[in-house]
Amino acid sequence: MSKSATEVMQEIIFSAVIDAITALKAGSGGMQNALLRDLNTVHANTTFADLPKPLQAAIGESVRSAFTKLLKEGYAVSDRKLAQSDPRPPRSQDQRLRPQAPRRPGGNPGPRRGPRTPR
Repeated sequence: MSKSATEVMQEIIFSAVIDAITALKAGSGGMQNALLRDLNTVHANTTFADLPKPLQAAIGESVRSAFTKLLKEGYAVSDRKLAQSDPRPPRSQDQRLRPQAPRRPGGNPGPRRGPRTPR
């Protein structure tokens, strides 16, 4: 039985996180202060270029292995433009628009909302 896309993605992400932690540990040279310094530099606005070099390399390798794993599990990975292309010829703009009903002059004023008359 093949794995669901969710299971495959969980395995990929788990592996990437473990690889990133291992890369940070290796990049610190076994020094706890250096590891903490590297961890503290990572925040929500961190860019790829701001990450330590060992972590950048680990992320690059994780991306390559993710595509390989997806292909090995039988999932197709392609360009979005190719995946969304329709073999049928495009319809003209006139065919896509639905014809509108004729409008009454003055538009539709809706229900009257005048003052109530006492009964």
